[in-house]
Amino acid sequence: MPEVTDADFGEEVIGAELPVLVEFTADWCPPCRQMAPVLSALAAEEEGRLKVVQLNVDANPDTTNAYKVLSMPTFMVFRDGEPLRSMVGARPKRRLLEELAGVLRPGTTTR
Repeated sequence: MPEVTDADFGEEVIGAELPVLVEFTADWCPPCRQMAPVLSALAAEEEGRLKVVQLNVDANPDTTNAYKVLSMPTFMVFRDGEPLRSMVGARPKRRLLEELAGVLRPGTTTR
């Protein structure tokens, strides 16, 4: 899973052409580790429609604080530089896809 940092968040997430799912994660977070295979599968299945990245909250406090992330994992969906949706806690892939349906509906243009 690609990682983003405070330094490249603007370019990789805010400036992305595709919608971006950011997982705010931490090494010490068991539910975050549980989500790794789910996110990898989602990234592969939605390639070309959704970019999936991780941000380590301990190493990147500026972005974490800017979006008021308090719990891990927190998932935020960005499109056209704006946060559209925030979800907290581990979830099965099916539920995550349901929650992303409005962002990923077929035929949607990102710009």
